[in-house]
Parts: sequence; C-alpha cells; structure tokens
Amino acid sequence: MTSPLRLGIAGLGTVGAGVVKIVRQKAELLSHRTGRGIEIVAVSARNRDKDRGVSLQPFDWEDDPVALASRDDVDVLVELIGGSDGPAKAATEAALKRGKDVVTANKAMLAHHGQALAELAETNGAALRFEAAVAGGIPVVKALTEGLAGNEITRVMGVMNGTCNYILTRMESGGLTYQEAFDEADGLGFLEADPELDVGGIDAGHKLSLLSSIAFGTQVAFDAVELEGIGRVSIDDIRQAADMGFKIKLLGTCRMTGRGLEQRMAPCLVPERSALGQLDGGTNMVVIEGDQVGQIVLRGAGAGEGPTASAVMGDVIDIARGYRGSTFGQAASSLKPATPAKSATPASYYLRMSLTDKPGALAKVATALGDAGISINRMRQYDHTSDTAPVLIVTHKTTRAALDQAIDAMAGTGVVQGTPVALRIERV
Repeated sequence: MTSPLRLGIAGLGTVGAGVVKIVRQKAELLSHRTGRGIEIVAVSARNRDKDRGVSLQPFDWEDDPVALASRDDVDVLVELIGGSDGPAKAATEAALKRGKDVVTANKAMLAHHGQALAELAETNGAALRFEAAVAGGIPVVKALTEGLAGNEITRVMGVMNGTCNYILTRMESGGLTYQEAFDEADGLGFLEADPELDVGGIDAGHKLSLLSSIAFGTQVAFDAVELEGIGRVSIDDIRQAADMGFKIKLLGTCRMTGRGLEQRMAPCLVPERSALGQLDGGTNMVVIEGDQVGQIVLRGAGAGEGPTASAVMGDVIDIARGYRGSTFGQAASSLKPATPAKSATPASYYLRMSLTDKPGALAKVATALGDAGISINRMRQYDHTSDTAPVLIVTHKTTRAALDQAIDAMAGTGVVQGTPVALRIERV
C-alpha cells in the first residue's frame, strides 16, 4: 500500500484551520482522489492555547516552524505564516534544503524571493507550489501553468484584491465617500493589519508579479510593478465614470511589449458591461488572453477560509498524486530577468482637476496637453460655487509618459489646483 503523505502545517490562522478541517473531514474523499492517505503529523503557531474551532490534539506541536520543517516525518511543509521574511522564509528554506516539498499561500515571500526559492527547490528536487497565494480559490496558477501552457499569453489582467473592490463597489452603491467605505470595510474585518497593503495596491501587486512570471517566462519582478492605490478615487470619480458607461476598479495588468514587461496595478476605468465592470463586492476576477484560446475569464472568491484552504489542498493533492511541476511553469534557470516597461501601451485617460475660475484657464490646460502630443476626446465642466471649477477631460490614446509630461506642465500654469487625478481607461 502507498504510504500516506505527511503534512506539517506552519501557521494556524483562518486558512491553516481551514486546511486542518479539510484533511480531517474529507479523508476518504482525498484518499479516493489521490490513491493514498493524506495526514497531518505536526503543526506550529505562535499561540498553542488559542481556540481555532478545530481540535489539534492528534498532532505534535512545534513552537519553532523551522523545527517543524526539519522533522523526518514531515513530507510536505504547508507554510501559512505570512510575511516576506522572518519565520516563513526560514521554514520554507529549511524544508527545501532537505528536499521536502512546500505548499504556501505567501504571496509577499514569493514576490520578493520567488526566484531564489524556486532555484533552491529545483536544486534539491523539491516542489514549491503556491496556488493559494493568488486570487484565493480561483485556480489561476494551474490555468496558466497547465491548461493554457500551449498558448503564448498576450495579456493578464484582473481584480485581485477583494477589499478594494468592496470599497469601490460600496462607494457606488451607497453613495459613500472613500473614507466612509474604508471605515465600513475596516469594521467588517476586511482590511489587513496594515491597511496600505490593501488600499495601496501592494497585496494585489504581489499577486500580479507572480502571474507575470508564469505568463511571460520572466523572473519575479515585484519592484518593477507600477503601484497606485485607490485613496485618491472620490465619489465624484465614481459618478462621472458611471455617466460615461464605466466602472472604476483596482485593476492589475501585465503584458510583454517591444520595450519590455509592463506590470501595473492601479485604479482604471473599465466598461460597465464588461465582465470586470460587473464584478461587485469582495469577489476576484482574472482575465487571461492567449493566442490560441482568445480570452478566458476566471471568477470566484479571492479570500476566506474555505476558498484559500481549497487552493492549498489543490497543491497538496497534486503532490500526493506525484505531480510536481516547476514553480513558475518552467525551470527557474530558464526564467529571464524582466526588462521593465512603464505603461508603454497607449490608452485613453480620464483626468479630473480643479481649475482657478478665471479666463484662459482651460486654454492653458489644453496647451499643456497639446504640447505633450495629447488630444482631447471630450471635456466637461461642472457647476461650482467657489472660486475653483471642477473639470473632467477624457483624452484620446496616449502614453503615460506623455500624460505625466502634460501634468507636470499644468503645475506651472498657475491655474490647476493640486494634482489632477489621472485614471487609465482599459478596454477589455
């Protein structure tokens, strides 16, 4: 009889407890689907006495996750501690150095150290799997590395942070300000301990960098991701976008261009009738475009105990079946360093600004745009009662570099109050 696959679980938060529940409650199903048993032999966490809603009595306890990773009776380390460095990285390295397979949900660790860890795994004949690190229960990593492996990927984009999507959705549906929607999300427990990881686009940027590596055969390059959070999006932007038939989403986009790899996580306008435009609440969505299949849309829960634990178990089951595969879909040694390209692909842009209410103000703005080679598609001036006038401009296609040149020039005109809000219009 095939021996059981023995797990050591490091980190017993929401996801870790969810994995324990699946292994214990679905033992017979897992055995039928893998042809062998899957069992937990030991666990590790900061607090031994915390009530996690599941009994840990059958398992050995290790205070040190590195000791857990080093045990002779652990075949697979399930790393659910989190954090780019510290105990999570130390335990992962300890397991890989001993030839043990690792399943992780840690996007921050992989975004910063993915190349080195993938090389370490290959050197020691181990598997490093991370389906749960990107988009929760959506099997997007498996889709890219397996189902779409015969495609040349042309673009990957998506909504990869449910908290930001919830905030933007509530601003629209409830007529809330950004701060009101933020406070509501915080009260519901949606925000990370450091909210900037969510609303600053950092969490989603980690995920995008991992998908970019798989899609384009490059080394993970999180530092090259252009990051812009949702903090400057106002209820006025939400309403004006709706007037033009758009929704605002924190959208990640990556594509390979003639200048290099473009990776961007920023608020964008998308058509309201598109799949992304209709995505509400905390749900995630990833859109993949390949030369053979066209466009594939994957939608589902991006976080939570069940969905994320499901993704973890998908990787565990693959290992139990004997399928290992390269971390990023091909040998780590074959991954190329990414040459970053800052928003090289032209697009239309939405600009919102406040102008000093005096003759010639609009003409100065138009001149700044024209000098940068940017033409105006449409323009609206809204009613006002103060000495500043809110103005909305939608440009024809241009590059972000040209737009930044125009915005810099506007600052010297003396008629633009503050920095204009500039949002890319993404056609999907």
